[in-house]
Amino acid sequence: MDLYIPIIVLGVLAFAFAAGSVLMASLTGPKRWNRARLDAYECGIEPTPQPVGGGRFPVKYYLTAMLFIVFDIEIIFLYPWAVTFDSLGLFGLVEMVLFILTVLVAYAYIWRRGGLEWD
Repeated sequence: MDLYIPIIVLGVLAFAFAAGSVLMASLTGPKRWNRARLDAYECGIEPTPQPVGGGRFPVKYYLTAMLFIVFDIEIIFLYPWAVTFDSLGLFGLVEMVLFILTVLVAYAYIWRRGGLEWD
């Protein structure tokens, strides 16, 4: 249990800082409410009405998001490999080369199909 005390203390400090920041902002902040303050802020542009079912996003948006997730997951797998590189030996090197080649094949396919072009 002694090993968890620093983690618990850090969690309590983080919660206390967050709660204290919100409390201090509400106590010291201005209390002048008006219609403009309660409106949604969209970079100074008046919000446009949306259709009943919500606006439709182009498919390119979702494809770009999925590409980001794929390459983000690749980076997540590279960190533990880099930390344990010495202990993995040649097996770890070969496995990571195969993994990176697989991702590069997918990247080349997406590039050739125009998935990185934003119209």
